[in-house]
Amino acid sequence: MKWWVMPLLGAIFVALIAGSVQSISADHESGNGIFKNEHEVELADTKNTKYQVYLQAVLRNGDGHLISIIESTANAGHISHKLTDDIFDTLMGEKEIVIIDNIKYEKVRYTFSPTLEQRWMGMYQISEEVKINIEVEGDALVQMNKKIKNYSVWKIHYCADFTNIGHPDGLQCIPIFQVLVPTMTLEPTDVITNHWTILRELN
Repeated sequence: MKWWVMPLLGAIFVALIAGSVQSISADHESGNGIFKNEHEVELADTKNTKYQVYLQAVLRNGDGHLISIIESTANAGHISHKLTDDIFDTLMGEKEIVIIDNIKYEKVRYTFSPTLEQRWMGMYQISEEVKINIEVEGDALVQMNKKIKNYSVWKIHYCADFTNIGHPDGLQCIPIFQVLVPTMTLEPTDVITNHWTILRELN
């Protein structure tokens, strides 16, 4: 091997890494991007923002008997970006105008009951723009159908190809909204129904 091959490969590797970091950072040069880095989104607390997010989670056993009703108790998280407004406007259903403490809001209610597969993966997709099929096989399938699992974070995901804003992996499912709830323990046959209420302040 020629003496110059290793330094050249090293230089190419560094250039590729730098290019990848630049493409992700391009998304949030303005300070309000979607991605914090290649693996994390830029989540903001809803406190003192135009959004208020509430969740009521209704848990029933496989026979339909009520086990518990839990409500979110802390501030929620959201992505502070135009994309969130677009999803609120187009994918979350019918809006109504409400006034709370002399502040006018648009209010939407969104109900979602995740499948066992979605719960297992922690993926709660709102739109079908990009169809995500979750297939669990082998040992994971056995565990999924036997294991009792704890949940304390619920999310609304939006899945799309983010190549156009420089994400190297392209297809991503990102949590547009998320809330913390007291820990819930679910058995595989349990059914959880999440009733979201999201308010957006009108200017």
